[in-house]
Amino acid sequence: SGAMSEHQWKAFTVTIADGIAEVTLIGPGKGNVMGPDFWNELPAVFAELDRDDAVRVVVLSGSGKNFSYGLDLPGIAGDLAPALAPDAKAAARTRFHDMILRMQSGVNAVADCRKPVIAAIWGWCIGGGVDLITAADFRYASADAKFSIREVKVGMVADMGTLARIPAIIGDGHFRELALTGRDIDAARAERIGLVNDVFDDAEATLAAARAAATEIADNPPLVVHGIKQVLDRARSAAVDDSLRFVAAWNAAFLPSNDLSEAITAIFEKRKPNFIGD
Repeated sequence: SGAMSEHQWKAFTVTIADGIAEVTLIGPGKGNVMGPDFWNELPAVFAELDRDDAVRVVVLSGSGKNFSYGLDLPGIAGDLAPALAPDAKAAARTRFHDMILRMQSGVNAVADCRKPVIAAIWGWCIGGGVDLITAADFRYASADAKFSIREVKVGMVADMGTLARIPAIIGDGHFRELALTGRDIDAARAERIGLVNDVFDDAEATLAAARAAATEIADNPPLVVHGIKQVLDRARSAAVDDSLRFVAAWNAAFLPSNDLSEAITAIFEKRKPNFIGD
């Protein structure tokens, strides 16, 4: 595990002790937004953890007061621009499609990691943050945690895994309500609908609970733990893969819109967007 601990990531810190890897989102932006560094590094971080025999379980959390504000839209706006151009044709859309698949591969690396991943969430967990926690095996939250499948509000179909993975976590009616409204829910509602397993008083208690569960898992035979994950993932991996491929193709075809440009402009101008269905 030496190489792992010496690696200097820009969007993460990784520490390994007693079989437990703690992966912490560190930005670089406010609210641990997911920018180019995050998407570049995420697959590599989890591929290394998957290979590292010193790691039996992973605890995933955010630094500071929040888990993540989600996708760094201003940070990737430059990458989006060619696909959003009015005259964008196959080449620009193919590059955009490739970008979606590349970003999906990072969240897939979390879901596919043979080592169980426990998400510990406090503060905001928005959009891409929800994609990330739904790729974990289970989730604990602080009483102050707030969740939003926010993509609909910024003119996007969530394409990093939430729509594929959350139906196995919460019921269909709750899920559709959250995905279609984009509304915020608190930790109590998240626990009631099964998005999180348990709610704790504060960030410290949440992290302590995640570490305690991680220790219980790390004490079990590691190959059996891997086996449980592989058996559980067998049934749903084909459906998840199919959903991810479909949403990537759908977004490459239909995501570029005046409404998306309006959403991004409104974020930059700090005003309410006006969507016209065009």
